[in-house]
Amino acid sequence: MLGYIHSTESFGTVDGPGIRFVVFFQGCPMRCLYCHNPDTWGIGKGTEMSVEDILSQYEGVKEFLKGGGITATGGEPLVQLGFLTELFESAKKKGIHTCLDTSGVLFTPGDTVKFERLANCTDLVMLDIKHINSEKHKALTGHGNENILAFAQFLSQRGVPLWIRHVVVPGVTDDEASLYELGRFISGLKTLKALDVLPYHTMAKEKYKKLGLDYPLGDTPAATKEAAAAARDVIMKGLRDGLKSKM
Repeated sequence: MLGYIHSTESFGTVDGPGIRFVVFFQGCPMRCLYCHNPDTWGIGKGTEMSVEDILSQYEGVKEFLKGGGITATGGEPLVQLGFLTELFESAKKKGIHTCLDTSGVLFTPGDTVKFERLANCTDLVMLDIKHINSEKHKALTGHGNENILAFAQFLSQRGVPLWIRHVVVPGVTDDEASLYELGRFISGLKTLKALDVLPYHTMAKEKYKKLGLDYPLGDTPAATKEAAAAARDVIMKGLRDGLKSKM
């Protein structure tokens, strides 16, 4: 089996624990307004690579990947679920830590067999919850969030460690009621290991310009670190209240 790969990065430091070999999968069904990789959207494009090709690249740099492993990101790796699973299964046989950075949008709650196989070879999932309100999520990404929230619960039930990520976009994803509700939701995830609340940035504007695309968020200002920290406080309050309600 061959996969369509946009690119690889040898020394990723923000894509899971340790220093990691990062594989950017090609293809994504979502059109997030703040997406900073629009060049990964196209499905069936990119460089064709085998599992062996990727693991060979990993082997060439593994001595420098302290405390790390392989992270699959994108794009959306679940677009190529079969190839992703083969990659992670092969990596696990070599003792390599596997991390999936995903939106979870392609999870199918009524047909989980193929996701069971993926869960069995995945050490960590970094799951992006872009908005807890499904209608606002659809306005932000083009899709509702029902499958994403179901994926979080599926992974929790199967004991897969979760890092939840949320990007704070001024006027879009930062209302307190939604942030609090997000906290209440993640309080029910038994395998939650971390919460990353990230400030929106505008660094992708130049990339959109080069690709001849209009930048969806226009002049929306970047979020400050202080705004992200304040948003995280609200989420954590929801999380703590959610935990108390379950006691």
